[in-house]
Amino acid sequence: MQKSSSSILSGKFFQKYLNSQNVVPFIFVLPFLISFVLFFIYPLFSTFQMSFQEIHGFNDVRYIGFTNYKNLLNDRFLSAIRVTMTYTFWTIVILVPLPVILSVFLNLKHVGASFFKPVLFIPQLTSVIVAGIFFRFAFSDTPDALFNTIVGFFGIGPVRWLKEATPTMFALVTLCVWRWLGVNIVYFLSALQSIPREMYEVAAIDGAGPVRRFLHITLPFLKPTIIYVTTISVYGGFAMFSESYALFGTARTPGEIGSTMVGYLYQQAFVEARMGFGAAAGVVLFFMVMIINLIQLKLFGAFRRGDY
Repeated sequence: MQKSSSSILSGKFFQKYLNSQNVVPFIFVLPFLISFVLFFIYPLFSTFQMSFQEIHGFNDVRYIGFTNYKNLLNDRFLSAIRVTMTYTFWTIVILVPLPVILSVFLNLKHVGASFFKPVLFIPQLTSVIVAGIFFRFAFSDTPDALFNTIVGFFGIGPVRWLKEATPTMFALVTLCVWRWLGVNIVYFLSALQSIPREMYEVAAIDGAGPVRRFLHITLPFLKPTIIYVTTISVYGGFAMFSESYALFGTARTPGEIGSTMVGYLYQQAFVEARMGFGAAAGVVLFFMVMIINLIQLKLFGAFRRGDY
């Protein structure tokens, strides 16, 4: 009888404990926390550890200190950094202001944004491999290729798109803009539709023209979305790999003209089986993305209270 009463008391205690407002939220987020630790925190620390190792197999691992980081100072890796940063710069320059302008235009009542939203989102649903194969043929250096036909109308001869540095960058940025322009427009359209119409009407009554309304009403309301799009553009630019791989069919490109940091990491870790060296490249990539994003968030004033 005493044992039965103690079990009842303990059962009531656990029932009361589990129903506590301080415990229940943690129970609901526990699956996320477990997956976050297993698939993000653990791989992150494992990568840091591997970056100080030389790995030749599961049973052939030895610590070599900062040797992997010292070996990163080579022409191929520095070229990959240059290509990645150039690509990221041009994608941000195009994929932030252009979607803002187009979304303002599509937000007009008589344009029909409900029709354009799904149409603009279609490229994102297309496989990057399929898109890459199409763009590979479109950017072929043959005279009858799509883009050579286009430039031919302006009296320009056939361009070796995927065999020279500047045309290759143009091809990569074009593929990126094709994939992500519509997505960013949808982001900005959603933000624009949350702006009260009354503010525009009052500003128009006060004599504010379209430009002033855009600068003093639209842009301030779009600031959080601009910060978000810029942040994911920085991440997307530095994480770019599949587009380059799909265009060239390999992680190595002629003269490293299209080799990115992730491509270099993939080549070293999985093709040349230098896992520790690839991990070191990944750690450098991680810190570069984090530092650049912190700088741009600081410049946007995202850390100041009362901005939103």
